[in-house]
Amino acid sequence: MAEQYKYMLDESRIPEAWYNINADFPVPPAPVLHPGTKEPVTPDFLSVLFPMSIIGQEVSTERWIEIPEPVREVYKLWRPTPLFRARRLEQALDTPAHIYYKYEGVSPVGSHKPNTAVAQAFYNREAGTKALTTETGAGQWGSALAMACSFFDLDLEVYMVKVSYEQKPYRRVIMETYGAEVYASPTERTVFGRAVLQQDPASPGSLGMAISEAVEAAATSGGAKKYSLGSVLNHVLLHQSVIGLEALEQMEMAGEYPDMVIGCAGGGSNFAGFAYPFLHQNFTNGKKTRVIAVEPSSCPTLTRGQYTFDFGDTAAMAPIVKMHTLGHTFVPPSIHAGGLRYHGMAPSVSALVNNSDVEARAVPQLATFEAAVQFARAEGILLAPESAHAVRVALDEALACKESGEARVIAFNLSGHGHFDMGAYDAYFKGQLEDYEYPETAIAEAMTQLPEVSL
Repeated sequence: MAEQYKYMLDESRIPEAWYNINADFPVPPAPVLHPGTKEPVTPDFLSVLFPMSIIGQEVSTERWIEIPEPVREVYKLWRPTPLFRARRLEQALDTPAHIYYKYEGVSPVGSHKPNTAVAQAFYNREAGTKALTTETGAGQWGSALAMACSFFDLDLEVYMVKVSYEQKPYRRVIMETYGAEVYASPTERTVFGRAVLQQDPASPGSLGMAISEAVEAAATSGGAKKYSLGSVLNHVLLHQSVIGLEALEQMEMAGEYPDMVIGCAGGGSNFAGFAYPFLHQNFTNGKKTRVIAVEPSSCPTLTRGQYTFDFGDTAAMAPIVKMHTLGHTFVPPSIHAGGLRYHGMAPSVSALVNNSDVEARAVPQLATFEAAVQFARAEGILLAPESAHAVRVALDEALACKESGEARVIAFNLSGHGHFDMGAYDAYFKGQLEDYEYPETAIAEAMTQLPEVSL
């Protein structure tokens, strides 16, 4: 029998409902707190930023939430995405492991981000919203939301982290092609941005800063604009669950089930989207799959951050959540994996790591690019630097199988292609990239700035 390389689902198999892990959560959820009063937030506070339909999803404990038909229709542009068996990579590694990857780079903007962007644009349009504001790091989220806003006739303002704005100019052009306005954050457009630039005119920016600017722009618009977030919050992770739900069905087609599932983790969206449906099987169906979240050692939120209450943004305007954090004042180094530079982590991912349901691993930049090149030369796909973090650990686990002789099944999420990250690859080939361990002193200093919460 000929060897099969990819497992495809028909459009009719696009999931009809998202999976909500809140229904199966192994620990009680921590409250979300108001940044000013430090008391649990009210829907009124959140409604300044989000439509009520999204607030409802944020707190829902229903296991399945129906995907609206207009969203499923747009999903058909690229979903279901393929699941690949990485046979050439297995051969190159000479490993007995079976390696599978779910490829989200087939979406029009080349990443997993439209899964939630389309949903959020739909719900905002339905609520009568006219314009959205958002932040973006590497530009994947900004590109996805710009496309979604063009589909649902919404205006969009994007605050793009300045270092990424300069490193990835073509991401900006993509957003502008879809009709979005893109600004290098910190900007002169907001009170917070002006304050940052006054203190440090050469600030490289951070996701925390860009979030602050986007939140301020929405909150001060008198209701004309709402805010949209590409990761971290429950409703975003919920929308991404289409990835893992499809993968479960495709693994069944392949006649195998993963011993471990792996995803890169910055804010948590692609990791959760892939891993949570497998965790659902662990929690409710007796499965024992290992689940591994991979982050950069230069931004080691899960592996070296504190699990505590912190602000979601630098200006302390966003809600306070309990999460693994490097401190909201954290300004990350200018590594090329721009999407993995957030100071915090999704509260649900953080709680699962703290509860030992998810393993966290940090990998250095050079080893990550080495894995990306090895993968490209075997499988042909040029990865986003973010996605390459998952590949690094998949390779390490496959090589461990080679040592032990065990034929484990490894599945990971390839969250996006790297066609707009050529500057990073060029720097790697020229020997201009270096490994960077975030200093313990900087983490300790940031921990002194945490909010005082009496819970």
